[in-house]
Amino acid sequence: QLQLVESGGGLVQPGGSLRLSCAASVFTLRSFAIGWFRQAPEKEREEISCISSSGDTTNYADSVKGRFTISRDNARNTVYLQMNSLKPEDTAVYYCRSKLSCGSSVSFGSWGQGTQVTVSS
Repeated sequence: QLQLVESGGGLVQPGGSLRLSCAASVFTLRSFAIGWFRQAPEKEREEISCISSSGDTTNYADSVKGRFTISRDNARNTVYLQMNSLKPEDTAVYYCRSKLSCGSSVSFGSWGQGTQVTVSS
């Protein structure tokens, strides 16, 4: 099975920063595009960013554009999400998910546990 493990979440104040990591456990990450998703309480899950397998293409939801940066280090089998200027609205559980391409709405493989991000003063 495809398995990704998220880490790096925590409690931060508004305006603070966090860097999330998404690491592959039993497959080669470089073969796939990776999307970051989040789900806040009582809200629908949304995809907030994606990076192509090569790293040549990235995209961001309007809600995070300009504040978040996605990157990947295929040698380390890891994708990162740098989150700056965090807002309380960013509070959610964050997940990463493999995709064939960033243009596809379909993600696949096993879900990780997610990592909790809480932005509060």
